[in-house]
Amino acid sequence: MNKKIIEIKKLVKYYGKNKVLNSLSFDVNEGEILGLLGPNGSGKSTTINCLLSLLKFNSGSIKIFGEEMTPESYEIKRNIGVVFQNVAVFDELTVYENINYFCGLYINDKDLRKKYVMEAIELVGLNDFIKFYPKQLSGGLLRRLNIACGVSHKPKLIILDEPTVAVDPQSRNNILDGIKKLNSMGATIIYTTHYMEEVEQLCNRIIIIDKGNIIASGTKEEIKESIGIKEKVTVKVDGLSNEHIEKIIKMKNVEHVSYSDNNLYVEFSNGNHNLLNLLDYLKDNKYKCEKIFSELPTLNDVFLELTEKELRDNV
Repeated sequence: MNKKIIEIKKLVKYYGKNKVLNSLSFDVNEGEILGLLGPNGSGKSTTINCLLSLLKFNSGSIKIFGEEMTPESYEIKRNIGVVFQNVAVFDELTVYENINYFCGLYINDKDLRKKYVMEAIELVGLNDFIKFYPKQLSGGLLRRLNIACGVSHKPKLIILDEPTVAVDPQSRNNILDGIKKLNSMGATIIYTTHYMEEVEQLCNRIIIIDKGNIIASGTKEEIKESIGIKEKVTVKVDGLSNEHIEKIIKMKNVEHVSYSDNNLYVEFSNGNHNLLNLLDYLKDNKYKCEKIFSELPTLNDVFLELTEKELRDNV
C-alpha cells in the first residue's frame, strides 16, 4: 500500500461569494511526481497556497506526512521545498551565498550545510557560477539558482510551480534532469507547468483542475483513454469534395473530420484498420494521397477536450 504524503479532503475555498475550490479531494503518494494542471482561474494556485497554509480555507482538511497542516506546523514545513514561478533570490548575494542562506533556514550545522549547498549547486549545474551575482546570470541560470535555493535542505516534499518558463533549452534539460534526480533520491514532487511535453516526460500521475473541480485524474495513459479518441490521422489529398468529406464523416469509428489547405484531419475512436479503411476509400474514389501521418492523442489534446482551453492560456 502506498504511503500518503498529502491528503486533501473536501477542500472548499471562497473569495467573497465566488467558490474557487469545490469540495476538492486528492492524495499524493510517497515517491511520485504528480502533475497538477489547470487553466487560469482553475483553482490550482489556490490549492497550492492552501496546502502550504498561506491561505485559509472555508472547510475541509489537509494532512501532510500524516499530520494536520496549519500555519504553525513548523516541523512539517522544514521538510517541504517550494519553488514558485517568480524568482526570489537576493541580488546582493552570490550564487553560493544565496543557496547557503536559504539552506541555513533549516540546517544549522555548518559542515552539513556546506555539503548540502555544494550538492545543490551540482544538482542544477551551477558549478562554474558560484561567485556570480544574480544580475550576472541568464534567465535560465537564474531559474536554476531559484530551484537550488528551494531544495538545498533536502526536503521530502517539493512543490515546483512553472520552473522552466522562458528558459533556454539547455537550462530546461538541466532542470528536468535535476527533478528526476531529486525524485530518484526519494523526494515526492508536485509539478505545475503549461509545457505538456514535460508532463509526459516527468509525471507518474496527473490531476487536471477546472473551476475548482477535479475533471480528470490518473496516469497519462488513463487520462488519454478517458476522452475516447484513439487515433488522429492527417492525409494530404488535393481537391477533396464536400460530398466525399460528408461520406468520410459517416464512416465507422470516425469522431471528427476537418479539411483545410489540402490536408484531411480525421479523429477515430475504437476499432481496427481505421487508417486502412480511410485510405481504401480515398483510393477507390481516385484521390492521390501524398503524405500520411497517424498519431495517438497527446496530453494537450486531452486538456483541450476536457477544458475547452489551451493550457498555454496559463502563461
